[in-house]
Amino acid sequence: MASENVLLKNRSSDVKVQIVSTQVKKLTNLPQRPKVDLSFSDLTYKVKQGKEEKIILKNVSGRLRSGELCAIMGPSGAGKSTLLNILTGYKTDGMGGQILMNDSERDLSQFSKLSAYIMQDNQLHANLTVDEAMEVAAKLKIGNKDQYERETIITEILDTLGLLDHRRTMTSGLSGGQKKRLSIALELVSNPPIMFFDEPTSGLDSSSCFQCISLLKNLAKGGRTIICTIHQPSARLFEMFDQLYTLSDGQCVYQGSTTQLVPFLGSLDLQCPSYHNPASYIIEVACGEYGDHTRKLVHAIDNGKNDIRDGHAFPTFEALNNANNANGSIDTVVQQLRKGSDNDVPNNRNLNLNQGVNDRQVVKSVDISDIEKANVDSALLDYSAHWKQPRYGNSELQQFFIILRRALLFSRRDWTLMYLRLFAHLLVGFLIGALYFKIGNDGSKVLSNLGFLFFNMLFLMYTSMTITILSFPLEMPVLLKEHFNRWYSLRSYYLAITLSDMPFQTVFCVIYVTIVYFMTSQPPDLERYGMFLLACLLVSFVAQSVGLVVGAAMNVQNGVFLAPVMSVPFLLFSGFFVSFDAIPIYLRWITYLSYIRYGFEGTALATYGFDRLKLDCFIKYCHFKKPKTTLEELDMVNSSYLVDIVALVLIFFFLRISAFLFLKWKLKLNR
Repeated sequence: MASENVLLKNRSSDVKVQIVSTQVKKLTNLPQRPKVDLSFSDLTYKVKQGKEEKIILKNVSGRLRSGELCAIMGPSGAGKSTLLNILTGYKTDGMGGQILMNDSERDLSQFSKLSAYIMQDNQLHANLTVDEAMEVAAKLKIGNKDQYERETIITEILDTLGLLDHRRTMTSGLSGGQKKRLSIALELVSNPPIMFFDEPTSGLDSSSCFQCISLLKNLAKGGRTIICTIHQPSARLFEMFDQLYTLSDGQCVYQGSTTQLVPFLGSLDLQCPSYHNPASYIIEVACGEYGDHTRKLVHAIDNGKNDIRDGHAFPTFEALNNANNANGSIDTVVQQLRKGSDNDVPNNRNLNLNQGVNDRQVVKSVDISDIEKANVDSALLDYSAHWKQPRYGNSELQQFFIILRRALLFSRRDWTLMYLRLFAHLLVGFLIGALYFKIGNDGSKVLSNLGFLFFNMLFLMYTSMTITILSFPLEMPVLLKEHFNRWYSLRSYYLAITLSDMPFQTVFCVIYVTIVYFMTSQPPDLERYGMFLLACLLVSFVAQSVGLVVGAAMNVQNGVFLAPVMSVPFLLFSGFFVSFDAIPIYLRWITYLSYIRYGFEGTALATYGFDRLKLDCFIKYCHFKKPKTTLEELDMVNSSYLVDIVALVLIFFFLRISAFLFLKWKLKLNR
């Protein structure tokens, strides 16, 4: 442990003792990135509510500087989350205005390479350890570096963020503050120069909140642009922010340094009471608790075009009042105010990194203000060369294998996906085997055997489909975060996810089919067994594909209800309840869409087709002694096993492609 001094302040004696950590940690191995300043002007955002349009943001402007920690505040419904989503590029439809990056028109594809968006909920995979999660992030985001370099970066980040002792801890076992830090660590791997946080202190206690904001403050000192929405911070947290951007009813009522908030409000005859939290006071003013001052504040700040900095000249309350009474000449006052700010603070674009910590605060934080000072100085980097970097940190093929290994690890550690499903296949297999014990070669029990074949399809369908419907939507929040932050392409992710469960489903299906096939005394022929197993496997894969489609298109609640309901027509037209000739002509087309029909027909042909010998019969008359008679009753004499297999394969690919398109649509819809 590094030695520490104690920081105390005695009000009566004015004795100050400061605690300073002697251990200085620096992130010196991260990839170099250019610094990014973000500005926007006349930003609007509209959403449709029925036939009407609602304006969320009303021509707001602002500037967010590198090296500063900026808080976006405002009452509920003021538009702060909307503004954050627009600045990140998460929302684009319905937006108007201009967004600039380093005083040039922002290109989203370029911007996304340099930014990271850490959402309010900690979207982490519960079945990974901290070290495994970091390793996956490093491989996907900086895969061009060798193993030693990646390991060095991971260790450095975890050490800086206080997670080094939790490398072997499962993410599900971390506290709320540790999960938040891990979310930051995962994105910090590629060292994005601009980072967005949606309510980073949500759900944290006061101590964890302070640690989280301290971390963001130190990240900003390293030359990064850190922007976060925050609802109503304590006075202690508020003092740690460099810049405040406050919204009220979709308009900017304050933009500037936090130290200038109270003087600015005072100049407008809005005196913040002594010992009152300035953050709480500006929210109260924005909510109208002291009267309707929104218009006055919006004009004073020119809806965000005016930036209040240290040394800024404020308009007096009387000047604004007089201007307001002089037929709209308030705009002239605002323009003079902006000119005054330019004269008073000619270099207000420079990084403001020298603000000291308030005397009353007890701070133990990691000093990373020199984080790649070379990096900030290497703002001398050639931007055009930087834009030519690939969209992702790895090729799509490498992404596929990384995500596939991660998904296989999930499946191995997931009790429901693995052990419970294995237990269900074993239990039901032996139960069905005992119920239909040795009926497969008995001519007097053919109808019961057909019932067994149909139940086979039913069990494989529901076990494959339901588990996917339940598990796939749970991946959606993590997918939204990782895909938006350019971890991987959607194609690589989808291909890995869809293939990852197929080996386990194959093993479970083989175990189940082997048990029931031989316990029920189906034809002891290896070729027939292979045909029977192939049809069952394809049915389970198709059912799994149905689960993917439903899971991609719907949430869990709707999917669990609608998927079984949607499966009813497939079951009715499977050929077990009604033969093909008995189905009305105008409904026969449904049978060609029923994958259960192809599976049932395939297993029936494998069991009774291909010139099977007569069945055993222990009664005087056996109507189904000849296997061909059974096929005649089922209208399957002219059916082809090959056609059934090809149809199942085609349905499989059609559903997999449909699931991908639904997933792509769902991602766009959520954004």
